[in-house]
Amino acid sequence: MFSPEQVAKNALETIQLEAESVKQLAQYINESFIKAVRIINESKGRVVVTGIGKSAVIAQKMVATFNSTGTPALFMHAADAIHGDLGMIQPDDTTIIISKSGESPEIKVLVPFIKNFGNPVIALCGNERSYLANHADIFVNCTVEKEACPNNLAPTTSTTAQLVMGDAMAVCLLSLKGFSSKDFARYHPGGALGKQLYLRVADMSSINEKPQVKPDSTLREIIYEISSKRLGATAVLEGDKLTGIITDGDIRRMLENNESPANVKAADILNANPKTIDETELAVSALEMMRQYDITQLVVTKEGKYSGFIHLHDLVREGLI
Repeated sequence: MFSPEQVAKNALETIQLEAESVKQLAQYINESFIKAVRIINESKGRVVVTGIGKSAVIAQKMVATFNSTGTPALFMHAADAIHGDLGMIQPDDTTIIISKSGESPEIKVLVPFIKNFGNPVIALCGNERSYLANHADIFVNCTVEKEACPNNLAPTTSTTAQLVMGDAMAVCLLSLKGFSSKDFARYHPGGALGKQLYLRVADMSSINEKPQVKPDSTLREIIYEISSKRLGATAVLEGDKLTGIITDGDIRRMLENNESPANVKAADILNANPKTIDETELAVSALEMMRQYDITQLVVTKEGKYSGFIHLHDLVREGLI
């Protein structure tokens, strides 16, 4: 019978148990862990991460994290390794073998082959008395007291511990390599995170229309320019000098307060102090300004001169919101 109370109880127990197990990992940040990080950092090759079962899934995630933070890595499934994939390992590579028990048959077969190649073997293992722990060059302990599974069988707490220890390695290596936000953007060009770090205002404003009217432009001309360019505003230029902007909101407010708009000119209703941003600024800076001032567009300038507009819709389209 489905019991909401029992579901909540089981979920909370799982979270608490896994949190405690992660906390216990602090005792394993020792000389062996530091040596493992040093070997990877000084390696001229890649990190080949392997495992079997659920540990193989963790290995794949570890590889993804390494690659995205400046440590070249690749995944090799332990079962496939002894059927040809050992050819992935090159002379300068370092290997990480992940296993809870350290006694899986595939792991026992794999370890001697890798050691015969002369590549360092780092064991990320939850059993310090295991074959893997005793035959690896470095043993990084990630032992947990019990699984969150009620039967203490399904890998739950143990895989969380493996994941956290892998993240700890990746962050240490990131710091040692001086991996910067610019490096991160270089490896994440297609994601929203990367766009925050490399997308410039000009990348979006350059493809927009550049609405503009003169100070003596009529209300009809102003409305036509705003409507046709679809940015909700127009710049007011005297020659090439920006004297202000007019938004569709400015026009609505003017119509509400002016009984005879026929003679209204752009100079009569412009905002002489518009918010501007240079086209070389990051797009995320434009978003911050829009949020700060509760507006939906900014005037874009190039070397102090009017260059166009960036609109909130541009930022939405690029996934920055």
